[in-house]
Order: sequence, then C-alpha cells, then structure tokens
Amino acid sequence: MNLLFVCGGTAGHINPALAVASEFKKRFPKCKILFVGAGKELEKKLIPAAGFHLVNIKMSGLRRSVSPNNLLYNLSTVKNLTTAGIKAGKVIKRFSPDAVIGTGGYICYPVLKKAAQMGIPTVIHGSDAVPGLTTKMLSTTVDKILVSFPGLESQYKKPERVEFTGTPVRAKFTDILSKTDEADKKAKPLVISFWGSLGAERMNEAMAEFIKANIQDGRFEHIHATGKGGVERVKSNLKKPGMKENLPSEIKVVDYIEDMPSLMNRADLVLCRAGASTIAELTILGKPAVLVPSPYVTNNHQEANARQLEKAGGAVVILEKDCYYNKLYDVASELLNDREKLKRMSDAQKTLAITNAAEKIADIVMELIAKGKR
Repeated sequence: MNLLFVCGGTAGHINPALAVASEFKKRFPKCKILFVGAGKELEKKLIPAAGFHLVNIKMSGLRRSVSPNNLLYNLSTVKNLTTAGIKAGKVIKRFSPDAVIGTGGYICYPVLKKAAQMGIPTVIHGSDAVPGLTTKMLSTTVDKILVSFPGLESQYKKPERVEFTGTPVRAKFTDILSKTDEADKKAKPLVISFWGSLGAERMNEAMAEFIKANIQDGRFEHIHATGKGGVERVKSNLKKPGMKENLPSEIKVVDYIEDMPSLMNRADLVLCRAGASTIAELTILGKPAVLVPSPYVTNNHQEANARQLEKAGGAVVILEKDCYYNKLYDVASELLNDREKLKRMSDAQKTLAITNAAEKIADIVMELIAKGKR
C-alpha cells in the first residue's frame, strides 16, 4: 500500500500528518509513505527527522489586502499553482498512491485536486474551528473533510462529506497517558509559556516583564520558550540595575522546548497561543491554560479555537491587544493560588480530548480505499 501525505508550512499542519503516517506504519509496517511539502524550513526539519521521505513542490498562498505588491505576489501564486499541478501529477503517477491525505497548507490544493481528478481517494483534515481557504476550496472535490471540532458541518457546501475526528497529536502525547509517573515533588507550581516556533516579538517583550515580576515574588517555577533567535533579546530586556547577572535556577529562558510532552505533562499552567495542534495537546493532557490567540492568522481562527476551550471551562482567553504583562501575571497567579479551579479546568480540558484521532482518520482512509472512488 502506498500513501501520499500533503502538508505545508507550520507545525500545526505537519504534526497531524506525521501522527497519521505513524499510525499507518504501526498497522502496516511495509506500507510506503511519501510526503509532499512546499519547501518550508519546518517541513524539511520535521518530516525527515520522523523517518519519512519528502519531496517539495513550490507553492505560495494568496494575500487578501489590496496593494501593488500583493497583486504581483498573487499573480506569482497563480503561476505557481499551474506549475504545482503539473509537478503534482508527475509525483502521483510515479508514486501511484492508494490514497492522498492532506492536513493543511496551500500545497494541499494542487496535489489533492490532481489526485481527485485521477480517481484516487482523497481526504483533507482541517484542524481549526474556522475552515481555512484551502480546505474550503477543496471541500467539493475531496471524498472526505475531516474536522477537529463537532458541529462544523454547516460551514461546508457538502456537509454530508464532513466527519468529526479531532486533531491527531504526536504519539508521545498519547503514550505519556499510559505511564504511571512518580509523584511530582516540585517545591513550587510550574508554568510553561511559548508563543510559536518562530516566536512573537510583542509577547516576548511582555514575558520579560512577567519574568521580572516572578523573580521579585518567587511564586512559581517558569520555563519560557522564546522561539528562534529570541533568547538574547528576552535576557537583554530582563537586565536592570541591581539585578543579578544570572536568572534564578527556577526560571529558564530557552529558544525551544525539545521534550514538550513531558514538560507540558509536568506543568500546572500553560501560557500559549491557540493553534489547533497546541489545543489538541492541552486537551489530551488536561492542562489548564491561559490562551492569547495570535491576531495575525487568517480568519482569526486561533480565537475561534481558544473560545472552544473557554466555553468548556478549560482555559482563560486574553486577546493580544489586552495582554499586558501585569494582566497576564495576575491571571496566572490567581489561577495557581486556586488549586480547586485548576482541577476543574483540567477536567474540562479532558472532556474535549480525542485520544484516537489518528486511528479514526486511518480507519476512514482504509474505508475509502476499500470502496474505491465515490
């Protein structure tokens, strides 16, 4: 069996695809899997590191604001789309997949469209509470539209093709649930914070002041991930007259958290954005969170994601325009001082968890392969 996965750009698109690919490898060790990406840095890092082969097809997105530069960019995208469709056809003919699975990113459009035209079973998975442009454009073409939140059928032209599966997460997040951990002997509560793999300048500036407040009060342990290239800037913002050269041992500033499953599992509170993969990971582990949705994403989909957790009672949502360090620090401190509320938030998060999303998607793909094209 040959399976073609298509994803592009962000960890939120790549990690779900890797989770489903790993599920297929577990079921069918001899199956062949090929990934198609758009040549982005994270694709080239994460996919080969997981043991899968990757080919890249150049593809860009659309810019929606009107300006001469954006018009030229969009004309370039149209050209890339034509070329990408031709290249996708060649990859598909050469690899001969039994099914094609897309998990987001502009590269999904030419590859899934071409596969559908060739009569190959196709599915697209949308992780966010608001459908992305690519997912909507493909919704009348693919065999199945897989979604991460219930009740989204009305957002698509062919609701009968929509199935709720949840968002697949990396196996380490589900594996950790089956382990019996020793009692946590932290002297103080642990807070972890991160604002995306590429960082967020405004939020990192706020975190520098947040960290200063905690150094003064000594209320909790804190590990903050700045994103690529942000550590020195945050540490520079931390310097002030009379302050010690080194941070207290209970406070760490790093560029990236390598073992996120273990660290998130230990945390009492998580401060972060509201990307779909992060949302799924929080619910799997039942972690109370303060979410600051990124306002720089299409259709404001991160706020829609965050509101799902807020509605269930598992998270507090602060919009970035309102997120000054003192407000964030006060909210975090109040939550950490109320252990009963943290427990209620944890329980609420778990009600949203879908621990078998990868298995559900694999089952759907296998059904499509068995039945052939609709």
